[in-house]
Amino acid sequence: MGTQRAMQPPAPTESEQIAKLRSQYGVGPVEFAGTPGALYERHLVLDDVIDVAAAGPRERFAALARSVRDILSQRWIRTESTYTRQNPKRVYYLSMEFLMGRSLANNVTNLLLDPFVKKAVKEEKLDWLALLEEEPDAGLGNGGLGRLAACFLDSLATMQLPAIGYGLRYEYGMFKQSISNGWQQERPDNWLLRPDPWEVARPDEKVEIKLNCSFEVRGGGLHAIQGRPSSLIGVPYDRPVAGYGGHTINTLRLWAASAPDYFDFQVFSHGDFVGAVAETLEAESLTRVLYPDDSTSMGQGLRFVQEYFLVACSLADIIRRFRSGNKDWATLPEKAAIQLNDTHPTLSVPELMRILLDEAHLGWDQAWDITQRTLGYTNHTLLPEALEKWPLAWFESLLPRQLEIIYEINRRLLDSVRSRYPGDEGRVERVSLIEEGPTKHVRMANLAIVGSHSTNGVSAIHSELLRRITVKDLAEMFPDRFSNKTNGVTPRRWMLVANPELSKVITEAIGDHWVTDLSELTKLKPLAGDKAFRNSFRKAKRNAKSRFAGWLQATSGQTVDPDSIFDCQIKRIHEYKRQLLNALRVVVLYNRVKENPNLAMEPRTFFFAGKAAPAYQLAKLIIKFIENLAGVIDGDPAMRGRLKVLFLPEYDVSLAERLIPASDVSNQISTAGYEASGTSNMKFMMNGALTIGTRDGATIEMAQEAGEENFFLFGLTAEQVSGSREWYNPHWHYDHDPETRAALDMISSNYFSRNEPGIFKPLYDALLTYGDHYMHLADLKSYLEADQRLRELYADPDEWTRKAILNVAASGKFSSDRTIAEYATQIWEVKPCPVP
Repeated sequence: MGTQRAMQPPAPTESEQIAKLRSQYGVGPVEFAGTPGALYERHLVLDDVIDVAAAGPRERFAALARSVRDILSQRWIRTESTYTRQNPKRVYYLSMEFLMGRSLANNVTNLLLDPFVKKAVKEEKLDWLALLEEEPDAGLGNGGLGRLAACFLDSLATMQLPAIGYGLRYEYGMFKQSISNGWQQERPDNWLLRPDPWEVARPDEKVEIKLNCSFEVRGGGLHAIQGRPSSLIGVPYDRPVAGYGGHTINTLRLWAASAPDYFDFQVFSHGDFVGAVAETLEAESLTRVLYPDDSTSMGQGLRFVQEYFLVACSLADIIRRFRSGNKDWATLPEKAAIQLNDTHPTLSVPELMRILLDEAHLGWDQAWDITQRTLGYTNHTLLPEALEKWPLAWFESLLPRQLEIIYEINRRLLDSVRSRYPGDEGRVERVSLIEEGPTKHVRMANLAIVGSHSTNGVSAIHSELLRRITVKDLAEMFPDRFSNKTNGVTPRRWMLVANPELSKVITEAIGDHWVTDLSELTKLKPLAGDKAFRNSFRKAKRNAKSRFAGWLQATSGQTVDPDSIFDCQIKRIHEYKRQLLNALRVVVLYNRVKENPNLAMEPRTFFFAGKAAPAYQLAKLIIKFIENLAGVIDGDPAMRGRLKVLFLPEYDVSLAERLIPASDVSNQISTAGYEASGTSNMKFMMNGALTIGTRDGATIEMAQEAGEENFFLFGLTAEQVSGSREWYNPHWHYDHDPETRAALDMISSNYFSRNEPGIFKPLYDALLTYGDHYMHLADLKSYLEADQRLRELYADPDEWTRKAILNVAASGKFSSDRTIAEYATQIWEVKPCPVP
C-alpha cells in the first residue's frame, strides 16, 4: 500500500488483558465463567434456581448481563463515592426520553470486556448473537430526542464528566409496530415483562410528590378529582452508564410512580378487593406508558402530570445531593448544572423557584438569580405544535403554587418589556408566558427561555431560525443566552459496536485513538486515494450488506440482493420528513423502467422504516402507500432485479445498528427549515453511506465538512421555502412536469389501490387540493436530478468508494463527545472528575 500506516505497539496477550481488567474492576480472583463458583454459573443457578444444563437462551442472557454488571459494580460505587468526596459541579440531564437500545454488547465494548466474554462464550459454547437477541430494546424513548440523550450519557461518562441522567421508568414503550394488509398495527411494548438485569431499585431514596388533586382510573383513563389533595411516591431505579475504558460509571436514574399506601386492609377486609389497591393502580398508571396518546385532552393531561412528576422527583433528588455536601443555597449554580432536554422538563423553572422560596426561604431576587444560573434549555424543534402550551386550568387544579410563581415571573417580564419597548404591546403579547384566548395556556418554551441562563439550538440553521423567527422577541431581549450546539452521536455504539468490520479496517489504518477522538478520522482522507484501502473499505461494506440480507431472510423471509444499491430512509413518519416524496421518486423510477425496459439503471432496494404516532392518520396512510407500492413493484415481472421496496416494521435502535452499516444511500429530505438537526444522518455518514438530501438541519454542516461535491444536495433552501409560502401553487408542477403528473395520476386512478379504490385520496389532496404545505412537488424534479447523479456515480465503484471514505473522514465533528465538550465549557462550566 502506498500510504504509510500508523505503527501499532504489540497487542497484550489475552491473559495480560484479563489480569489488567481484574485489577481495574476490583473483582479479585472470581472467575467470569467456566467454574461452578464463577459469576455466570452462580447467576444461572442462584437467580433462576435451575440446573445449568436446563437453562434457556433468556436465562443465559440474564446471567451474562448480571455478570457484566457485577464486574462494573465496584467502579460504579467508586464513581459515586468519588463525586461525594470531591464535591464537583455536576450535570443533571432531564429528559422525557432515553432511547438506550440494548445494553449488553455496548457495555462489554465500553468496559473492554471482550477477553472475558470471548473466553466465556467459547467455554460455555454459547451463541453470542442469539444471546444478544434475548435483550429487549429498553422502551424509554421513541425517536431522535431520546437517542440523542442516550448518546450524551455515553459521552459524559467517557469524558469522565460527573453527571446523572433523569427520566421516567415507563413500563411500556411507545408501541410494538407490525404491518397488516399494509396498515400499521400497534401492540403494547412490555419491555419489562422479564426482570431487567441492569437496573437497581433504590426504594430508600424514594421521593414524595404532593399534588393539589387526586386521580382515579375511570373508563380506561386517568381522571382528576378536584379538592382532594394527594401524594405520589417516586421510586428511583438506577441503570449504569459505562464510559469507554470503564473508568467512569455514571448513572441514569428513572422514576417509577406508586402510591403512599400500597394496600388498604380495612377496605379489603370489607370485601372491596379492587378498591383496596385502587390508589396503587391509579398512581402506577402515571409511568405505565411512554408518551400517552395526546390526541385527546385525557392523554394530554396524563402527559402534563408525567412531566411534573419527572421534574419534581428529579429536583428533590438533586437538592438532596446538593444539601448533603453544601449548606449555602447561593452555591447551587456552582455545584449543579441542570439541562432541560426540550420543553418537557420546563416545569423545573417554577418548581425550583418554589423550593428556593418556600423551603429555603430565600427572597425572590436571590431565588430567581439562582434558578436562572442553574438551568439551561435545549430547544429541539421549530414546529409550532411541538412548542408545548398547557391549559392554565390544569395549573390551577394541580399546581396552584407553581402557577402563582409563573404569574409573578410573567409580571416582572412584561414590566421589563414595556420599559425597554414602550408602546409595543404586540411584543408584550408575543413574549408573555400566558397565551390569551378562549382557553388560556402557559407557553412552556417562553418559560424555559426566561427561566434559564442558556438556550441552545441543535444545528447552525436551527439555532439561526430559532433566534430570527421562532422566538425572535425573546432572542432580542436576551441575545447572550442564545447559542448553537450541533448534535452528535457516539462512535462507540454507532461504529465500534454496530460496525466492527469497518472499525477494524479504520483502526488498522490509523490506530484506535479515533474511538475517543473522532477528529482522528481526518487521517483517512489521504487513504481515499489508496487502492488497497478502498478495497478493504468496499469489502467491509459488502459484508455488512450480506449480513443484513441474511438476517432479514432469517427473521422475516424477505430476500434482498446485497449487490443492489441499499437506499434508506429510516425515521419517524411525518409529513415534513417527506417519506411521501421518497415514495414519489420510486413511482417515477418505476414508470421510467416500465416505459423503457432497457433503461440502464443499477439494481435498487429502497428501505423505509419508522413509526407513525397512533393518532396521526395521514402518516399511517403514507406507510400504507409505501406498502402498496412495494406490492405493485414486487408483482411486476419487469421490476425483478431492477427495483424493490421494503417497509421494515418495528424500527428501533437494534434495527438501526444492523441497517445503517449496510446502507449505501442515506435520504435526509425534510422540507428545508423544518428539521432541527437530525442524528441518523450522522450515523449514516460515519458508516460510509452517501447522503442525498436537502439543505436542512445538520446535513448542511455535514456537507460543509465533507464538501458539497461529495453529497447529493437538492431542493429549496429554508429561505426559499418561507419566501414562496404565500404564492406557492403545487398545480404548476402538476401542469408543467409530465413525470410528476403521471405519478399523481397513478395515485388518483387507484393504480396502487385497485382493491381499495379511493383510499389514497387524502394523499393526493394533501399534495394538490390543500396546497402541498411541505412542498413535495416543488422539490421532486430536483430530487430526481440528484438521484440521477447518484446512480451515475454508483456505476463507478472506485469513485463511489473514494467519496464514501471522504465522508467518513469528515464525520469527526459529529461525535457527541464534541457536542458535550461544548456544553461542558460554554454552558455548564463543568470539568472532568477522574475516578481513581
